[in-house]
Amino acid sequence: MTSKKTIPVPLSDALASYLKQAGITKRVQQAGIIEEWAELVGPQIASVTAPESITPDGVLRVRVTTAPWANELSMMSPRILARLNAGRSGRVKEIRWVPLSA
Repeated sequence: MTSKKTIPVPLSDALASYLKQAGITKRVQQAGIIEEWAELVGPQIASVTAPESITPDGVLRVRVTTAPWANELSMMSPRILARLNAGRSGRVKEIRWVPLSA
C-alpha cells in the first residue's frame, strides 16, 4: 500500500481557497471595508461617520453626524467609492448617507 504525500500549503492559501469555493470571498472583502473605514476615508470623514452595514448587492449604509455633512459626502460619493473598491472583488455600488440629526 502506497501512501500519497501531501504538500503543506500556507493557511492563508487554504483559507482563501475555501472562501472562494464557499462563494463568500466577496462578502468577506465587503466586510473589510467596514473594518478599514477610517484608513480608507481619512480622519476628517471618519470623525463624522460610522459605517453600519453592507448588503450582499453592495449598498453601504453609513451614519453621518449631521444632514449638511451627509449632503457634502453624497457629492463626494464617486471619489469615496473609488477608494473603497480599489483592489477588491467585493465591491460597493452605492453609499447611503444617513444623518443622525436633521
